[in-house]
Amino acid sequence: MKKDIALIMREILKYSNDLPSVSHNTPFKVLIATVLSQRTKDAATEKAAAKLFSKYPNAKSLAKAPTREVQKLIKGAGFYKTKAARIKEISKAILEQFNGKVPDSRKQLMSLPGVGSKTSACTVVYAFGKPAICVDVHVHRISNRIGIVDTKKPDETEAELNKIIPKKYWLSINHSMVRFGQETCRPRNPKHQECALQKQCDFFNRKGKWAQS
Repeated sequence: MKKDIALIMREILKYSNDLPSVSHNTPFKVLIATVLSQRTKDAATEKAAAKLFSKYPNAKSLAKAPTREVQKLIKGAGFYKTKAARIKEISKAILEQFNGKVPDSRKQLMSLPGVGSKTSACTVVYAFGKPAICVDVHVHRISNRIGIVDTKKPDETEAELNKIIPKKYWLSINHSMVRFGQETCRPRNPKHQECALQKQCDFFNRKGKWAQS
């Protein structure tokens, strides 16, 4: 089925009427929190980030922080030992390569240790208000579930979405899809009857109808 991208985006954007504002946090906090969020639930990420930033709020302080202390603060986040080492490396690189300031270009962000496509995209969107498609688990799952893309990995999803989603939607797509995925297009027991995208959705047309009969 050929997808009506304009219709799909119009319905998903209803879950977030406004463009996401530039975060009140610093770009450094946005970047590090995004790293902490990898394979970790939102609530656990927020708690770990709050603990970390209460003691080490910037690149200079975190770069000098004892590794074990960092591990202790972010223990609620998955793979906390690996992440502790990684965010210290990122902090040192920011100090050495960018004079302590987080760069606002994706190319420069991805030159930092372990910073990939998703992290760079989320940082420019939420820290600098610059358009990019940030593909997290929600965007990857929903895009494949509806059938906008047919991909296996988030990086592949981003590449395909870049081709088909008009740039005017890039700032909003992550924020809107996250809410859509939490409220309606849930991983389990999606609310089909409340969703305006039934006719566009491959998942509903393949499984949803018989599941409700």
